[in-house]
Amino acid sequence: MKFWNFISRFILRSRLLILIALILITVLLATQFKNLHFSHTEANILPKDHPINVQYDRFLELFGEEGNLILLAVKDSTIFTPEKFNSWNELTKKLKANKEVAMAISLKDIQLLKKDTIHEKFELEPLIKKTPETQEEVDAIRNELINNLPFYENLLYNKKGTIQTLVYLDKKIVNSPVRKAYVLNVLNPLIEQFEKDNNVDIRVSGMPFIRTMNAANIAQEMNLFMGLALAVTILIFYFFFRSWRATMVTMVVVVIGVMWALGFTGLFNYEISILTALIPPLIIVIGVPNAIFLINKYQQEFKKHGNKAKSLHRVISRVGTASLMTNLTTAIGFGTFIFTKSQLLSEFGIIASISIMSLYLLALTFIPIVYSFVPIPSDKNLKHLERNWINRVLDWIENTVRHHRLSIYIATILLIIISMIGVYFMRVSGSLIEDMPKNKQFTKDIKFFEQEFGGVMALEFLIDTKEPGNVYKLTTLKKMEKLNEMIDEIPELSKSVSVVNAIKFSKQAFYNGNPEYYELPTQEESLFLGKFIKNSANDTHLMNSFVDSTGRYTRMTTYMKDIGTDKMERIEERLQDRINNTFPAKKYEITMTGKALVFLKGTNYLIFNLIITLGLTILLISIFMGWLFRSLPMIVISLIPNMLPLLITAGIMGFVGIPLKPSTILVFSVAFGISVDNTIHFLTRYRQVLQTHNWKVNKSIYAALRETGISMFYTSVVLFFGFLVFIVSSFGGTKAMGGLISGTLLVAMFSNLMLLPAMLLSLEKRIANKKVLKEPTVDVWGDEEV
Repeated sequence: MKFWNFISRFILRSRLLILIALILITVLLATQFKNLHFSHTEANILPKDHPINVQYDRFLELFGEEGNLILLAVKDSTIFTPEKFNSWNELTKKLKANKEVAMAISLKDIQLLKKDTIHEKFELEPLIKKTPETQEEVDAIRNELINNLPFYENLLYNKKGTIQTLVYLDKKIVNSPVRKAYVLNVLNPLIEQFEKDNNVDIRVSGMPFIRTMNAANIAQEMNLFMGLALAVTILIFYFFFRSWRATMVTMVVVVIGVMWALGFTGLFNYEISILTALIPPLIIVIGVPNAIFLINKYQQEFKKHGNKAKSLHRVISRVGTASLMTNLTTAIGFGTFIFTKSQLLSEFGIIASISIMSLYLLALTFIPIVYSFVPIPSDKNLKHLERNWINRVLDWIENTVRHHRLSIYIATILLIIISMIGVYFMRVSGSLIEDMPKNKQFTKDIKFFEQEFGGVMALEFLIDTKEPGNVYKLTTLKKMEKLNEMIDEIPELSKSVSVVNAIKFSKQAFYNGNPEYYELPTQEESLFLGKFIKNSANDTHLMNSFVDSTGRYTRMTTYMKDIGTDKMERIEERLQDRINNTFPAKKYEITMTGKALVFLKGTNYLIFNLIITLGLTILLISIFMGWLFRSLPMIVISLIPNMLPLLITAGIMGFVGIPLKPSTILVFSVAFGISVDNTIHFLTRYRQVLQTHNWKVNKSIYAALRETGISMFYTSVVLFFGFLVFIVSSFGGTKAMGGLISGTLLVAMFSNLMLLPAMLLSLEKRIANKKVLKEPTVDVWGDEEV
C-alpha cells in the first residue's frame, strides 16, 4: 500500500482521536496567549557583533543611553504672554514630578553663567528668578534669550520663535512597558489638558514617543487586518462555492490556524513586532486556498462517482500530497528569513513557516473528517462546478494556449524587456518615517521638528583624543570647530552641540555675558579661562554631558532629517573627508555613530540580506522541484512562469518610483513562495494525467488545465483580494507590500494558466516521456485507485 493511501485511511478511521488531538493542541496553544506582548524595544536589525553595533555600544558605555529624550515644542506667538508662558513652565514642573522622568529642561530652567572674579570660577544663575506677571517681564526674558544666549539656540528655542522642552526619561524604563504606560497615561493627558486650557498646539517627538505611538498603531491595525482578511476571503469563498457549510468549515480552519500562530508566538516568547503582527491575517489569506483545493477536489470527485468515502480518500491522497508540496514552498519562502541574522526577520520567518505547515496539517485532517460526518453534497453545492462564466474563462485560456502560443511568447518577451527597463530605474532607500502612517499626528510632528530644529534622530561623533585631558586643548577644540562648520553647511543636519559650545559660553561669561564673545578663546585667553573652568567643575557640571571623566573622550551631537540611505551615504562621505583632513589619525580616532547611523546602516544590511534570502528561496525551491520532477527541463519550465511576475513587479516599482527597501523586498520571497504553488498543483495533475493518457501531451495538458484551472483561479482571486486588504494600512511599508504581492500573484495566475501550458506544449518531445518524468523514490502522488 502506498504511503498516502495509508495516511488517508488513518485519518478517516481515526476521526474522533484526531479531533480530540486538534482540540487539545488548540487549548494548549491558547494557554500561551498570556505570553503575548508587543515589542517595547527597537528592532534589532544588525547583529550584536556588527562593527556599527560595537561602535554604538562603546559610545553608550561612555555617555549612556541617548534614546531617552522626548521633545515638546510650541510655535505660537501667544506663548509669550504671561498666562501661557507660566503654564508652559508649570507643565514642565508637572512632568518632573513623575518618577519615570529623570530630568526635564524648559525655559524656566535656563541658567546664566556668571563670573566670580574673587574665587576665579563661574557660577550658575537662573534666567527667571521669579514668576513673570507682566508682559514687559516676559518680553524681557524673551529678548535676553534670543539676543544674548546663543548657547541655548536650537536646544530650547530658535530664531523663528519656536520654544522647546526636553524631557529625559529614566534610562531604565526606555525599553520597558513602563515607557508605554507613561506616554499614553501620563504624558499625553497632560499635553491634551494644556492644549485645551491654553488653546495652543504642542508638537511632540523623540524616539521613545515615536516608538510608543507606533506600537499602539500596530496593535490597532493587527485587529483590523484580521477582521478585514477574514471578511474578504470568506465572502469571496462563499461567492465561489455558494455553500454556508463549506464557508463555515473554512472559517473554523483559519480561525484555529490564527490561534495556533498566536500560540506559537507566545510559546517562543517572541514579542509582537510590525512583521509578526502581519502573521495572523497572512494565515487567514494563505489558509483559505488550502480549503479551496480540498473542498473543490472533494466535490469534483463526488460528482464523478457519488461515492463519499472514495471521494474523501482521493482528496487526502491526491490534493493532500500536492498541497504538502505547495505549503512547503510557501514555508520555504518565509523560512529563508531565518538566515538573515536579523532578530526581527528571523522571528517572523520561524513563526510564519511553522504556522503555515501547521495550518496544512490542520486543513488536511479537519476538513475531510468534518465532511465525513456531514451529509453528502447536494446538487446545489455542486452547481458552481458548472458555472458558465468560469467555463468561458477556461475556454478562452485553452483556446489561447492551443491557437495563439506565439502571441503568448511575444507578449512575454515584451513584458520582460519593458520590465528590465523599469528595473534600471529602481532605487534603494530606507528612512525612519517613510513607512510610518502619514495621517498620524506623531508622524507630522517629526516633520515639524525637522523644519524647526533639524530632526529627531541623533548622529553622534565620538572623539578619542588618545590622552587624558586632551579634549580641553585648544588644538582639539579648533579641529572640532572645523567639523562643526562642515555640519552647519549641510542642510540635512542640525547645528551641532558639543564641548565647543560650552567653552564658547564660558568665554562669553568671562566677558560679562557679551554675546559678541561667544567664540573659542585665543591661546592667551585659554590659559586663564581654563583655570575658571577647572575651578567651576564641581559647581556647574557644564562639561559632564560632553566629556568623559578623564577628559580623553568627547562627543559632538547633531540631529538628522529623515533623508534616506542614499543621501546619508553621500553626507557620510563628505563628513569623513573633513574628518580625515582635520584630525590626524595618530592623535585622534573619530567614530560616527548614534541612532540615525545605526538605523540607516541596518537598513542597508537588511536589504542586502533580503536579496541573498530571495536567491536562497529560488535555489531551495529549484532543488525541491528538481527532487519532485527529476528533470532539468521541468525545473526550468516550473521557474519561468514564477520568475516573470517578480520581474514585472520590479519593473513597475522602478517606473512608479517605489524604492527597494525592507518592506518591499519582502514581496519577492513571499510572492515567489506562494505563486509556485499553482505551478506544483498544475504539474502534479499534469503528470498524473499524462500517465493515464499514455503520454499524450495535448490531451493531458488540457485535462489538467480543466481540472486544476478552477481551483487555481479561485485561490488566486482569494489571495489577490486577501493581500489587497493591506493597502488600507496607514504604514507605507505594509501598504506597498500588500499591493505589490497582490499584483504579483495576479500576474502569476495568468502566467501559470497560459505561459506554463504553452511551454509544455512547445517542449513536449523533451519532457513527455518516462525517462524524463521518472517515478520519485518517495510516493508523493498517491495515484492508487480505491
